[in-house]
Amino acid sequence: MKKAVSVLSLILLLATVQTKAQNNENGHNPLGQTLNAITTAVPFLTIAPDSRAGAMGDIGCATSADANSQAYNPAKYVFNKNKFGFSISYSPWLRNLVNDVNLAYLAGYWRITDMDAIGASLRYFSLGDISFMDEYGKFISTQNPNEFAIDFTYSRKLIDELSLAITPRFIYSNLTAGQFVGGEETKAGLAGAADISLFYEQDFDAKGLNNSTLRAGLCISNMGNKMSYSSGTLRRDFLPTNLKLGIGYEMDFDGYNKLAINGEINKLLVPTNPIYATDSMGRIIYNEAGDPVIAAGKDPNVSVPMGMIQSFYDAPGGFKEEMQEIMWALGAEYSYRNLFFVRIGYFHESQYKGNRQFLSVGAGIKYSVFGIDVSYLVATKQYHPLANTLRFTLNFDFVSSNKNEIKQQGRLR
Repeated sequence: MKKAVSVLSLILLLATVQTKAQNNENGHNPLGQTLNAITTAVPFLTIAPDSRAGAMGDIGCATSADANSQAYNPAKYVFNKNKFGFSISYSPWLRNLVNDVNLAYLAGYWRITDMDAIGASLRYFSLGDISFMDEYGKFISTQNPNEFAIDFTYSRKLIDELSLAITPRFIYSNLTAGQFVGGEETKAGLAGAADISLFYEQDFDAKGLNNSTLRAGLCISNMGNKMSYSSGTLRRDFLPTNLKLGIGYEMDFDGYNKLAINGEINKLLVPTNPIYATDSMGRIIYNEAGDPVIAAGKDPNVSVPMGMIQSFYDAPGGFKEEMQEIMWALGAEYSYRNLFFVRIGYFHESQYKGNRQFLSVGAGIKYSVFGIDVSYLVATKQYHPLANTLRFTLNFDFVSSNKNEIKQQGRLR
């Protein structure tokens, strides 16, 4: 039974390829034309890997800088208060079904000067043990499919309040362990991608408060080549290129109690599946060139740059469906003396685009250079793979012993 469920978890991840193939073959979304979720390769890149963001509705584009900024907005790294730090996160996956599927995340940063910082991260997703069978149900082998991404970032302040970061990334996805699918040998998917991000942070005095901070962030992530799992006829799939916009406001009431409120919107910059024309029998109509006739929407078989542009106007349902593709989240974080933290968040996705809607809560404790965060997710609509499970993050931040000297070096550049 465990192996059968593990195979189910593999199928869920392979849906990024299978669903798009079905849409092309059947002429419409197999669940109906009103349901038209966008599918991509390597969706594990869109998972919030750490507990702090996970407790605030997966928000991180415009929150205060920490070691996990690499996953949300690497431009934040140069605004870290400490010299360097790193974190380790662990997220169980489908824990109500299996116990060997998980996401692990390691991230760290180093502030070179007050104006420069570098960072890096490793994201690893394991699908556990999968038993592969042939078309006759005969056992072939047991494999451990997995995916990972390695990236590096350079963050630079353009002015005191604004920073820019460039983040190249290498992606590896081995879902089938070289098995034959449909008589065709598969291979691991490889891709190169990059993020570009901006971050703004401004402190100011506010009436009745000790201090206030306004933050804003923008990040376009996973811009890269399409991914294929075969050198044969299987199509190449888009990476989950994503646009994030966030804003945050932090209130320091008395030097001990702080409250940060954050909001964020996300949109995949990937073509939307069109609706194909069909005859009275429900069969797809093809033109003279052998291509299916599109009844509504745009052809998704375009280049990556064109796909990013087209994603803003290609939904077959027009402007209404384009708005449904925007995901939004709200989150809040209360801290006492920067030692104890309580967090809450909500994430919303349209019921026609995936229906991920959940409430998340969490807490954290920090002592000296060490901190620990936990989060818990409660699905309010469609079942979420992380529903009713705890996620954990360990943080380590180290204060510079020569902060004034480092700051002066940055000013002179």
